[in-house]
Amino acid sequence: MTIASRYADFAAREARGVSPTYENLAGFVSRDTGLLGLLGTVTEAQQQPNLLFAVVRLLGGPVADPGAFRTFVQQNWPAVKAELRTRITQTNEAGRCALLVPLLAALPQPLALLEVGASAGLCLYPDRYTYRYDDQVRGTGGPVLECATGRTVPLPDALPEVVWRAGLDRNPLDVTDPVDVAWLEALIWPEHAHRRARLHAAAAIAAADPPLLVRGDLVDDLPALAARAPADATLVIFHSSVLYQVTPRRRAAFTTLVRTLPGHWISIEAPGVLTHDGLPEPPDATHHNVVALDGVPRAWARGHGEAMTGFSGRSARS
Repeated sequence: MTIASRYADFAAREARGVSPTYENLAGFVSRDTGLLGLLGTVTEAQQQPNLLFAVVRLLGGPVADPGAFRTFVQQNWPAVKAELRTRITQTNEAGRCALLVPLLAALPQPLALLEVGASAGLCLYPDRYTYRYDDQVRGTGGPVLECATGRTVPLPDALPEVVWRAGLDRNPLDVTDPVDVAWLEALIWPEHAHRRARLHAAAAIAAADPPLLVRGDLVDDLPALAARAPADATLVIFHSSVLYQVTPRRRAAFTTLVRTLPGHWISIEAPGVLTHDGLPEPPDATHHNVVALDGVPRAWARGHGEAMTGFSGRSARS
């Protein structure tokens, strides 16, 4: 996929109907030879629309006016390029917990959660948030996370019981550090005031009861961290929109390793990142991830956890 097609695809499949600002801006970048030329000087991972837009916002640049955005990037390219080389997309979207809860609650309780690519660890608190699935509510505390399911997902009677939480990340973020919080805010799309409010509410929960966050590699350091989980809890290793950031070879090494570890494995990744045979068609043409338990696909999901469509018994083979 070319840089231009990557931005055009982002505009059409991820931002359309979700962020008019980013839809317009990504479409503009996909047609601007000057910006495409600059992006051609960094690696493929550093060319991501989400990363570029967040870096510009972090540096105080504009994203609502494509022309002003182009001028800012061109005039400040050394600073932009430096941030692209050191930053990674660490969108710590607590809303994705709504995708986890139906699976977590069905496992033997209590649970020991280990998130790979944990960022600041906000997805390690699925038991501390409230969920509204269509017209049904689960939980009573923390921010309210809304997830449309069309009644295609069996819902639990109660939230999971979590007794241990740990995260593995090559660059863990600290919710008590204003610099780290500024990066998390920059990653939230411009129109999404509800997500910014949710970020701060979830960060307050994490700050009051910090998880164990370990700096490390998803293959080299995972077994040692998993071994620290309490033996009397069900270990669940999970990740969401993480594996696209590593090479296919490293991705394969991780998936081979995680299958050998005790407990269960939940993945929420794009179908081109973790492949599954026999997937049903997604609900529409927008971008969807696959929610899978122990390698078995269970549902389609939107990127921020705002919608989940269960496969309703339709077969899908890992």
